[in-house]
Amino acid sequence: MRRCRFCKSEFEITGQDQAFYSKINVPEPTLCPDCRCQRRMTFRNERHLYQRNCDKCKKKFLSIYDNVPFDVYCYDCWWSEGWSSLQYGQDYDPKRPFFEQFGELVNKVPYLGIVTSFCENSDYANYTNYSKNCYLVFGCHAAENCYYGWRMHDSLNCIDCAQINKSKYCYECVDCDECYELFYSQDCNSCSGSAFLYDCRSCQDCLFCAGLRNQQYCIFNKQYSKEDYFKYKASLDFASNKVFLELEEKFSNWLKTFPRREIFVSNSENVSGDHISNCQNVRAAFNVKNVQDGAYLESCEDLKDAMDSTFCGWPAELNYEGISGGCVNSYNCKFVVVCWSCANLEYCDSCHNSKDLFGCFGLHNKNQFCILNKQYGEDEYLELKKKIIENFKEYGEFFNSALSPFSYNETVANEFYPLSKERALSLGFKWKEVDAQEYQPNKELSVCEQCGKNYKIIALELEFYKKYGIRLPAKCFGCRHQNRMNKRNSRKLYERKCGKCLAEIMTTYSPDRSEIVYCERCYMRGIY
Repeated sequence: MRRCRFCKSEFEITGQDQAFYSKINVPEPTLCPDCRCQRRMTFRNERHLYQRNCDKCKKKFLSIYDNVPFDVYCYDCWWSEGWSSLQYGQDYDPKRPFFEQFGELVNKVPYLGIVTSFCENSDYANYTNYSKNCYLVFGCHAAENCYYGWRMHDSLNCIDCAQINKSKYCYECVDCDECYELFYSQDCNSCSGSAFLYDCRSCQDCLFCAGLRNQQYCIFNKQYSKEDYFKYKASLDFASNKVFLELEEKFSNWLKTFPRREIFVSNSENVSGDHISNCQNVRAAFNVKNVQDGAYLESCEDLKDAMDSTFCGWPAELNYEGISGGCVNSYNCKFVVVCWSCANLEYCDSCHNSKDLFGCFGLHNKNQFCILNKQYGEDEYLELKKKIIENFKEYGEFFNSALSPFSYNETVANEFYPLSKERALSLGFKWKEVDAQEYQPNKELSVCEQCGKNYKIIALELEFYKKYGIRLPAKCFGCRHQNRMNKRNSRKLYERKCGKCLAEIMTTYSPDRSEIVYCERCYMRGIY
């Protein structure tokens, strides 16, 4: 067992881990898997947007950077051929720490103000691509007419959802796939015309149900006739805040009596983690699809032979310590942030369509054999790279969080590993104070009942609520998002016994939680 350099907890480096480190020629990590993930996440600001001017064309646009010491370009200017990040190249100084030199480079090269690609009428979006008419959506792919969501992929007209795929007209859904007109539900697949469902498959016209398969006209898992079902449904007034809260509490209390499955895994072999599908030989993986031979992964897809990757894939192979698409359509990339369509990169940020780079930032015009944004010949590049690694005391570690342009509470690290301001500062993280203007009385805006922040309801959103008889939200988008995230279990696995057969299981439900947890066999025997 090793002791984490940051949190001091013990962690294991397995034989499989060692084989991978040897394969990609990096030393073993000094941080535990959670601290490694937390550090990577300090480089991803998803949902904090700021109005600013482009430092090149001067037009106003939305950016993920507020008051920063470097230039920030709008999308069109950053991707244009009117400038080159090679002009900021600098020589390597063997007498100075490498991270110090990299920090100087990233404060000289202009940053891309917001991370989107091939989007239309979706200015209020980030880490989103191929999307249209979206507002305040983050981490989405091919979304259309979607609002207030996180990782809503290939979906249409969905509002306030998190981690949904190929769904239409859904509201307040979490971890749902291929659903239609589904509301207030979690971990459902191919369900429609329903509300308040948990872990249901191929159900329609059901209310307040859990664990159902191929059912219709059910209420609290009890079968009703079509006429009685719709009579009961018509008696419910979801537009009434009082009625809604009563129904929500009633379903929550009933759900506590319903057994939970140990983990959500489908079509997978030799895996550990949660929400895993179509995977083989993955360990400590959460929210992953189509992954083969990986470990310590979060929100990855189409990935092969990779470790310590977060929001990566689509596809990627032989990657290590990447974040924010740091390994998207890439091969053999290590210690990278937001790098797409690249190969053989190490310690790079915001580099695209390039290969054979070390310690570079912002290269995106098919560059090769660069170090600190300076071009070299192939032999000279390989020789200097070898020399840098020999002198690089921290080689094998991801960027220190001090190099992140974001404060801790701006990043997804604070969602997955929440810290108080005092704790964050004591650990050496930066902290951003809230804008007091967002909390001042404003007759044109609503006030969040949870945090007191102002928020607005847009016209298209209101149209959706009226169409489906949904109450107006009483909380701001930030609190609604956090409440959805809180419904998902942590990224930790605990030893427990099956609540029915007493077999040993590994689950994301800690032993001190009150839920009844079944092993996969007992759970599948009990569902309808």
